[in-house]
Amino acid sequence: MSRYDLTRAEVGSLLADLPRFRSDQLWDGLYRQLAEPAEIAVLPRPVRDRLASAPELAPALRVERLVTADSGLTEKWLLRLADDARVETVLMHHPRHSTVCVSSQAGCAMACSFCATGQGGFRRHLGVGEIVEQVVLASRASRTRGRRLDNVVLMGMGEPLANYSNVLSAIRRLVADLGIGARHVTVSTVGIAPAIRRLASEDLQVNLAVSLHGANDGLRASLVPIARRYPLAQLVAACEHYGRETGRRISLEWALIDGVNDRASDASELAAIARRLRAHVNLIPLNPTPGYLATGTSPQGVRAFRDQLTTFGVNVTVRRTRGRDIDAACGQLAASPGAPTAT
Repeated sequence: MSRYDLTRAEVGSLLADLPRFRSDQLWDGLYRQLAEPAEIAVLPRPVRDRLASAPELAPALRVERLVTADSGLTEKWLLRLADDARVETVLMHHPRHSTVCVSSQAGCAMACSFCATGQGGFRRHLGVGEIVEQVVLASRASRTRGRRLDNVVLMGMGEPLANYSNVLSAIRRLVADLGIGARHVTVSTVGIAPAIRRLASEDLQVNLAVSLHGANDGLRASLVPIARRYPLAQLVAACEHYGRETGRRISLEWALIDGVNDRASDASELAAIARRLRAHVNLIPLNPTPGYLATGTSPQGVRAFRDQLTTFGVNVTVRRTRGRDIDAACGQLAASPGAPTAT
């Protein structure tokens, strides 16, 4: 249970013996000031002391370790939950914005072969408050640098659409209470087609990023096992539906693996899907993980693949790798107590 699981009425009940404006101050302190209860200066000291010891307001996440990379511009927290499950959260500062990569599950059941989280298996879904609290942690860290957290990407540990209800409720709280615009929230999925259609019916215009990695059913299923349940025809149709219903452009994520999905034929097949969806393609040089021996495409190969897609008329970006030396890059999150030390 997290303090960020509480509704406004439940927060108010903690101060039911005081005037209503005190509960409003508490709510504002939690969501606008991003403060600990003991730090909300507008509340009288006895009230702050009382709230600081209230079990309902105890944090759900305990920072077990913080490591940094990229001259401090990438920060990764190893967080321990109440049941001793662990997750990781990554904050990345760029010249014009700051983005937090948030986990939605402890572990992951999707078993993607090249992903460290998938290699470790699934433990449990995260609750609404546990998801929101990661964003609050990153927002507080951004403020210490004089920055505002601009973007939230649900691309950390876990498959967000497998934890649909909690993820959706967390996004609504981010938008309504933390003031993060829905268009600055991205939900990543390995391709759970029915959930994509369901998300299209919600009144939230969040961004959708689909981890594709293979543009024919055989290749994709070898990398992303859920593709056996939701083949490309079903996935692409769901993505088309999402685009029509929301008006949002979809991103296709493609981890480039040497000799596996970086051939000219792969570029041609990917381009056909991207053009059909009017999608943007994010190319991600594969990051190393202990359980997957294949290597990422060389820088020259990445550029050649990008150029092929451009020739086919596809809008494409090569994602800059951040945090690889602290296992914070795409596909590397494993919540291991033995993770690298700070740099």
